[in-house]
Amino acid sequence: MPMKGRFPIRRTLEYLQKGEVVLKNRVKILTVNYNTHGQLSEGARKFVFFNVPQIQYKNPWVQIMMFKNMTPSPFLKFYLDDGEQVLVDVEGKDHKQITQHVKNILGKTDEVLQAEALARMEAANPANFGPKKYCLKECICEVEGQESGRSVVERRMASFRYTSTFTSLECCVVRNRQSLGAGYIGIL
Repeated sequence: MPMKGRFPIRRTLEYLQKGEVVLKNRVKILTVNYNTHGQLSEGARKFVFFNVPQIQYKNPWVQIMMFKNMTPSPFLKFYLDDGEQVLVDVEGKDHKQITQHVKNILGKTDEVLQAEALARMEAANPANFGPKKYCLKECICEVEGQESGRSVVERRMASFRYTSTFTSLECCVVRNRQSLGAGYIGIL
């Protein structure tokens, strides 16, 4: 993307990712009412110009609407999923104060953000094996190019008798027997 226009740095991915405000899941719609002229709406104008793109990037599920020159004083209105409305007066405030106020009243806390990031990392980690409900793979056998998780020995060397009842990792034994023949068995 060419760096043209007013303040083109605000359209870069690095700038968008630096946004501080991640709204709670309850927030569905955000409306910004401000005037294009006047000293009282200066903070709201800068908030729209600098911070709204970051909020849109961090909160893709939130609908954001701007209303220009429709009200005498600037304000933000949040519509929550249960029908509740939160009105924030931004008259005479700086855009940094507005951002901090929105983060305090309807933003997720740092602890919640860290817990969500950790949960995403654990679920997406390809090194985790277990039930499909929690992990991407059930066994190492499902990974392309990997050998089975159990060691393979000849049947006559096994110290136990092979039965037809499988364990939870039955795929390893079945694949070993199919690929190596009936004379081999998988051992834990």
